[in-house]
Amino acid sequence: MADLSDVRFLTVAEVAEMMRVSSMTVYRMVHAGELPAVRFGRSYRIPESAVAQLVANPSSDAQAG
Repeated sequence: MADLSDVRFLTVAEVAEMMRVSSMTVYRMVHAGELPAVRFGRSYRIPESAVAQLVANPSSDAQAG
């Protein structure tokens, strides 16, 4: 199991800025299960590695149309 001290967590706003989408888009991806996240109180934190993996391997849905 990975050591949590090695994991960097990002806020929804940081992920939205990195991906150049709105915060609502990131929330939708989290709720749809497309982007894993950990909930702390009322806010979400997304592992940076999950964002990198999503950008590196976009789904076929994002490429269609």
